Amino acid sequence: MTSTPAGTAFEERLAAFAQTHDTERLATRLAASGSGDVDIVWCTHDSPVGTLLLALAGDALVRVAFEREGFDVVLESLGERVGRRTLRAAAPADDLRRQLDEYFAGVRSNFETRTDLRLSSAPFRREVQSKLADIPYGTTASYAQVATNAGRPKAVRAVGSACATNPLPIVLPCHRVVRRDGGYGNYLGGEEAKRFLLDHEHAHAPAAARG
Repeated sequence: MTSTPAGTAFEERLAAFAQTHDTERLATRLAASGSGDVDIVWCTHDSPVGTLLLALAGDALVRVAFEREGFDVVLESLGERVGRRTLRAAAPADDLRRQLDEYFAGVRSNFETRTDLRLSSAPFRREVQSKLADIPYGTTASYAQVATNAGRPKAVRAVGSACATNPLPIVLPCHRVVRRDGGYGNYLGGEEAKRFLLDHEHAHAPAAARG
């Protein structure tokens, strides 16, 4: 199920963004010539941690954003860094949306979707982010452990930065990385969302593993 985040201010900014990017014209071109004319296809999706924005570049997921980040800001950034030709459409993300629903239902422990980490410019950040799914569902690892596993045991702060700037939260589960003392650290979705995700996985680990 998709929805637009509530709030008149957001709606007004989103309408202005859509007008600037001429999504109606893009929709016509998309129908006529296929998705090659569009750089980014995006939609929103309801979840227990709030409405999420899902953005795809081609057939790869390039961004998952929390509402607290400001969807208009995220879309503007994507336009600048990935491509100005954008289209709001839910169908391309149908499979990912189904997987998210299964994850939040406690019957899926990992995601099967192509990912695009071009928004992470530093090679070490991309390396850390690409390996986040190696942390087993229902468990956590410390920033120090992740740094050691990456072969750079002193790069604890760099790991923290990689997690804090992860463009694909939930799908690449940076929420499973915590401080050595168990603290949550910085998380794009906020501490409450991170706590929910960890509690959710801990409660559903056996069922998700069977799924």
